Amino acid sequence: MTEPTARRARLACAALPLLAAGILSGCTLAPTYERPALPVADGYPADVATSGVATSGVATSDVATSGVAASAGSRIAADIGWREFFGDPRLQALIATALENNRDLRIAAARIEEARAQYSIQGADQWPTLNATASGNRARVPASVSASGRDTVTSSYGAGVGLAAFELDFFGRVRSLNDAALAQFLASEEARRAAQISLVAEVAKAYFAERAYAEQLALARRTLEGRERAWRLAQQRFEVGASSALDLRLNETLMLQARTAAAALARQQAQAANALALLAGRHGGDLPAPRPLSAQDIVADLPAGLPSDLLVQRPDVRAAEQRLRAANASIGAARAAFLPRISLTAATGSISNELSGLFESGSRNWSFVPQLIMPIFDAGRTGGNLTLAHARKNIAIAEYERSIQAAFRDVADALAGRATLDEQLAAQQAAYDAQADRARLAELRFANGIASSIDVLDAQRELFNAEQQLVQVRLQRLSNAVDLYRALGGGLNEQSGGVPASSR
Repeated sequence: MTEPTARRARLACAALPLLAAGILSGCTLAPTYERPALPVADGYPADVATSGVATSGVATSDVATSGVAASAGSRIAADIGWREFFGDPRLQALIATALENNRDLRIAAARIEEARAQYSIQGADQWPTLNATASGNRARVPASVSASGRDTVTSSYGAGVGLAAFELDFFGRVRSLNDAALAQFLASEEARRAAQISLVAEVAKAYFAERAYAEQLALARRTLEGRERAWRLAQQRFEVGASSALDLRLNETLMLQARTAAAALARQQAQAANALALLAGRHGGDLPAPRPLSAQDIVADLPAGLPSDLLVQRPDVRAAEQRLRAANASIGAARAAFLPRISLTAATGSISNELSGLFESGSRNWSFVPQLIMPIFDAGRTGGNLTLAHARKNIAIAEYERSIQAAFRDVADALAGRATLDEQLAAQQAAYDAQADRARLAELRFANGIASSIDVLDAQRELFNAEQQLVQVRLQRLSNAVDLYRALGGGLNEQSGGVPASSR
């Protein structure tokens, strides 16, 4: 056999194991993945009926003061960009700042890079690792042990390319580990998207809370100024004998109550502003002027769809499913550990006693070392790993089902709030209007000497409480709309008509 023919024969023999590995690498011992059945009902609970329940002139049209806009059509929440959903330019700027600077979102993004690197490392095991080597060695053999009876200096030099312990994945162990790493990577991407949706919603709710405290504080300060004037007037009337000490003390009590409320609201607004700054990632900045709660005009009438839609709309549910896929793939790797593992180590190159003759004819050498490893006894380690893989899959199934149940509850709670808060807001608006008219009539009767000052003070106290409660109900209505937007997977896209999250 000629030298070229012999070389081709050796290359063919060396390629046969690699070819067999490529053919058999499609084999995997991982269980066939099946998505668990939905652990929730086929539909959401029926919305609380509110039509026809308004009384005393309270109409559902009064909820226009809530700051919540009408229907967005048939588009789902995931298709509505947050810039369209939130029309307040100041809130839009805060959300954009938070998406750029929020540290929790940065951590989630870094988790993606971590998972991508892990997947890259694991995926490298599917391919051979080739190393270039070069070595040199000089050794002195003393005469006392030398065969020639003289001091001897030997030299050897080598250079070549080697294949380091490449595993032939006959039973899909490496492939299963790679599939698990890929699923973990995809889960980290979905987790970042879920973190973004939560961040957008939390910034909006924190902003609305800060605005509510600001409006209540402004109301308390205006009330305090009016009650201080009323107290000074009552003091003057008491000094000249035109009113009793009871009137004076009542005015003083109302003034002190307003001062207490103003101090508490000032503290609460400052704390709400700090919470908003933490979410946004920085304090201050050049921001547009804020809108009052009654002029927010965010979208409220979002179609809820079916619970099965949450599998596509919610990144947290998709992340839980990817973790379940990873656990399922890990079972395949644990099963393959019971079977033989075959690895190849090979090298080819040149070796010579002289550096100048390293690449001359006749200096070529090669080695081929296949290795078969068959587990016999490991004190139950392999079996324990398989049991652990099954346990982790069961945990992943439970976590996946829990994420669906949590998503179902989020939507159901938001729908229940949407069904009742409209009526509550309309009733509170009507109560405020009635209290305002009562206070006006009480002041008119007092000016004409028909009513006492106690009637006026009582009407003013009730009016202040009605104004504060109206602000609170507006805040609850806006927060509920934000909760529904988040529960249905909204907040991932900046502009409407963007790429759906499920196709990224």
